[in-house]
Amino acid sequence: MPDQSLALSVRGLTKRYGDTTVLHPLTLDIPDGEVFGFLGHNGAGKTTTIRLLTTLLPPSGGTAEVAGHDLRTDPLGLRGAIGYLPENVRLYDRFTTRENLMFFARLSGLSDAADRVGRTMAFLGIEPLAERRVGTFSKGMRQRVGLAQAILHDPSLLFLDEPTSGLDPMGVRLLRDIIEQLNARGMTIFMNTHLLSEVSRTCSSIAVLAHGKLVFQGQMDAVTERYGDDRALEALYLGVGEQESAA
Repeated sequence: MPDQSLALSVRGLTKRYGDTTVLHPLTLDIPDGEVFGFLGHNGAGKTTTIRLLTTLLPPSGGTAEVAGHDLRTDPLGLRGAIGYLPENVRLYDRFTTRENLMFFARLSGLSDAADRVGRTMAFLGIEPLAERRVGTFSKGMRQRVGLAQAILHDPSLLFLDEPTSGLDPMGVRLLRDIIEQLNARGMTIFMNTHLLSEVSRTCSSIAVLAHGKLVFQGQMDAVTERYGDDRALEALYLGVGEQESAA
């Protein structure tokens, strides 16, 4: 798709710790407007990949262009163009929701911080939590505040690391609806996950990582047409991992 602009273009990105390679050379293109599901077993290298692409880890080799910014030469511009929701959200427990969001909005240099915070809380339906301390919140409530923090500055590309981890079915459904609404606004979503049912409902394209190597990539409609329902998608996911283990 040469005429379609890319939200993410990765070329030979690697990560090593001494003699151990945790991410083998990764080459990957994600067009603007995708909801991209990055699948893999625990320890496959998914979180390492996100940390590299968000500048939280330095790469051992290769490079990437993320939201129009070069990973190596323009890390500050990159950080300003993306949002990131880690699996374990880090918030100031003694602060209220509003205080947390105002702190991060000002840290991002937003001139209209109060307005952004108000609109983001309204969009995510967390206005009733505005004056409550986040230290008292459940996992799902913290996730929504963390997501608010990640989208305050209206990033063009949003990274989600295992966003459904620890959520109950209602929380998973709510998160799915939010992802769909953000994507409808034009935001590209990069989501690390192992929850196959959500991948089939939410993602427009997927890739599978096994033992630090990219072993499959495809558009979701083509995958569904070929493999069918969630059970067949699970067989695909497990099958490519087993093939890589045996290689």
